[in-house]
Amino acid sequence: MQKIFNGLALFSGIVSLSIVGGGAYLYLNAGTLIEGVKEKAVEEITDAIPEMISALMPEMPEIPELPAATGGVVTPLPQATGGVVGF
Repeated sequence: MQKIFNGLALFSGIVSLSIVGGGAYLYLNAGTLIEGVKEKAVEEITDAIPEMISALMPEMPEIPELPAATGGVVTPLPQATGGVVGF
């Protein structure tokens, strides 16, 4: 029975030391870890923005081509001037 208690105490000590060691590591390297996460977030957002914008833009119709030649001059229609010419 004593061996079981000694094993549990040893296991408990190892767990406690690992928690304290992990906490110390995080405390000492918090700035570096946060900066790394910020850089990755900015990189992902920068890559996603063009896709998001293109998804929000409506489809634009194609611009028709200009004709190579046009027709003749259109003569103006006679104006209703009451028979007087020259207005």
